[in-house]
Amino acid sequence: MKTTPSKPLSHTALSLAVLVGFAASGAAHAHGPSGHMQPGQGMHHGTGLGSGHGHSSATKEQTAWGIAGDPKQVTRTIKVEMNDKMRFVPDLITVKKGETIRFEVRNAGKVLHEMVIGTRQELDAHAEMMKKHPNMEHDEAYMAHVDAGKKADIVWLFNRQGDFEFACLIPGHYEAGMRGKIKVTL
Repeated sequence: MKTTPSKPLSHTALSLAVLVGFAASGAAHAHGPSGHMQPGQGMHHGTGLGSGHGHSSATKEQTAWGIAGDPKQVTRTIKVEMNDKMRFVPDLITVKKGETIRFEVRNAGKVLHEMVIGTRQELDAHAEMMKKHPNMEHDEAYMAHVDAGKKADIVWLFNRQGDFEFACLIPGHYEAGMRGKIKVTL
């Protein structure tokens, strides 16, 4: 059996550091130069209808505003349009606690938009993070990135009562007022 001498530890550590740095730069910049994920890069969000990026593989995690829903358990579909006037239509949605909603999110604009569901605090914090790290990768069931002219789905189980929000957190869009409200009633 032929053996080869192992590399010195410092060379191995350097190689590992370069490899980790390369991998991290690819993951951290998976959204591409526009500041968000490009088709074919990273994890997608939603059902992936058209070239929209909808959630497909994030772990179901209970949040203050609900949990990822089962597409087979959808009780209602709500169509949401995003536009370049930095608005959602509708911008006020009422659902009942226990409903599993399929949001069919369509981008009627000419630039990338996203729909992210959360509490006002969560959305404010995420918007600030997006300003500092516009290339950060997303993979959460409560968000969908949608290319111009495309659509994507978010399937969400609203198992908590309360007032929640949704927004486009692309830098500049949130600040321009691209947000809406979700009221979950009993």
